[in-house]
Amino acid sequence: MMKPQGQLVPLGGGDAIPLTKPVLTVGRRESCDICLRFPNVSSLHCELTYRGGIWYIRDLKSTNGVKVNHEKISTPKVLRPGDLVTIAKMGYRIEYVMASDSQEALEEILAEEGDFMKQSLLERAGLTRRRSTNDDD
Repeated sequence: MMKPQGQLVPLGGGDAIPLTKPVLTVGRRESCDICLRFPNVSSLHCELTYRGGIWYIRDLKSTNGVKVNHEKISTPKVLRPGDLVTIAKMGYRIEYVMASDSQEALEEILAEEGDFMKQSLLERAGLTRRRSTNDDD
């Protein structure tokens, strides 16, 4: 077990949950690394992964979903320190210190993610190229 690389702090009070392994399962099952005993939490709800000094969260096809900063996620999502994570209807703030080299990696990931999200589905699949603004000239 590694030393805690951050914590999930429940909004509205309660004990912080230390993040002590590079991959943590979250859900209602006793076998989960983080067991949340609430009826609206799926038995295997989501997964937190610590890679390259950055935490990521992935929804494991839960019934009530995962949100990061009030936006429902459908693909793995980078978590920045201070982000609001909602698991079912339970709110947490993730607290961790990102190493300076991780900050640069994060900026690259987010830039790629941003470019990717601006593309059409056909462009993402590599079936067409994006029209540049100069194509009309």
